[in-house]
Amino acid sequence: MLNQNQTPLLDALKANAARLHAPFYTPGHKQGEGISQPLADLFGKAVFRADLTELADLDNLFAPQGVIQEAQQLAAEAFGASQTWFLVNGSTCGIEAAILATCGTGDKIILPRNVHSSAIAGLILSGAIPIFINPEYDPVLDIAHSITPNAVKSALQQHPDAKAVLTVYPTYYGVCGNLSAIANITHQYNIPLLVDEAHGAHFAFHPELPTPALAAGADLTVQSIHKVLGAMTQASMLHIQGDRIDCDRISKALQLVQSTSPSYLLLASLDAARQQMALHGKMLMSRTLQLADEARTKISQIPGLSVLQIPAYQEGLGGYSGFVGLDETRLTVTVSGLGLTGFEADEILDEKFAVTAEFASLQHLTFIISLGNTPADIEQLIQSFTILAKEYRRTNLTVKSDLWQDIFTTQCHDLCYSPREAFFAVSEILPLIQTNQRICAEIVCPYPPGIPLLMPGEIITKPVLDYLQQIQAMGGFITGCNDTSLKTLKVLKI
Repeated sequence: MLNQNQTPLLDALKANAARLHAPFYTPGHKQGEGISQPLADLFGKAVFRADLTELADLDNLFAPQGVIQEAQQLAAEAFGASQTWFLVNGSTCGIEAAILATCGTGDKIILPRNVHSSAIAGLILSGAIPIFINPEYDPVLDIAHSITPNAVKSALQQHPDAKAVLTVYPTYYGVCGNLSAIANITHQYNIPLLVDEAHGAHFAFHPELPTPALAAGADLTVQSIHKVLGAMTQASMLHIQGDRIDCDRISKALQLVQSTSPSYLLLASLDAARQQMALHGKMLMSRTLQLADEARTKISQIPGLSVLQIPAYQEGLGGYSGFVGLDETRLTVTVSGLGLTGFEADEILDEKFAVTAEFASLQHLTFIISLGNTPADIEQLIQSFTILAKEYRRTNLTVKSDLWQDIFTTQCHDLCYSPREAFFAVSEILPLIQTNQRICAEIVCPYPPGIPLLMPGEIITKPVLDYLQQIQAMGGFITGCNDTSLKTLKVLKI
């Protein structure tokens, strides 16, 4: 076993930052000497002394043989991988690299419809053909969960030539599907299971959290260390195990999608975050779970509010539903019982009580409770919801919660072109009302529920257009497309 108390990359960066020398290399601010005063006033000058480039003592991210290699080996052991790569372009580049490393032009990949936009980018970059599986959907809460093992099995039976399966674990709401069953089914076809575990980097460090993706049988997983642990924003990791994925292809793919000038501040924060969790992870997660439990218990007792929990119906499905586990540090509060939308409640909590949620949807607010939260944060959250329920309650909110289900179960989402072909095809921008039956040339992702409703290569239909307009009217928002006001859409030119 390695000595997890070590921080080889952080130590080397600290030593180089303190070394007195004349710098004739990038970055141009020369360890803070040329930094603008307003920036220095905000951050202090010390941080810029460590903003260094790939000096001899600091190794090379794309061909590590020194301190980066040592730090990545420590991380692999801590997170249960056979090999780990540090990512400075977020989990986005990790998902893209995973697809690039396993799929080529025309190759099929099975994946859920509620993938992150980075997976769509991976399809465009690789030329792979998506075989989409609809995630299990809760029409009452209007929340998409995980794909089910049975859905994966059916997709593989229909497409036995698929090169990989990709899934999301956990979802943005902290919901976990039966990943071990999905891994077993995938491996029967001798192909890899790729996992977007961006929100599950903490799972490996406490037995009361869901099973980590690697322990459940994933071949590759990508984790946003910055989202729930102590790394800086944009700092992530890619882990693999087993022999179904070519390590060299991962390395080459990452060279395509990562900066050749990686931030050592981000890299060092990964080294430090790994050490923190390896040494103190269980204690930190125990405290975090206690805070989350207090919030969950007290908020669920406030009249008009409820919190997301594992549904009773899944027990009768033998763990074959899309919701068999829940990250208890992810708190989703349903506010529609107060006669408020999640968007309205979010605005009130933020402006009146200085409580800021991770994101809002039509009926819910979702909060990330992590090792950085304090008892005072939890008390403020509980008190804010108490006052919200007493002073801002309206008549009950009527929600057509099956609107998304209507769209998704009745619409045909077959691609006329591959995402790559459509992305690079000649396009034009038209008023929204003129795009019915045209082929989409961009990603359109409404919140709620945060699932790409349209992507390059798909036919735009009137029910989809009506849904997008209704989401905006209810206070939701649209991402991914060029015109987020949704007055226009980009389509393939006829």
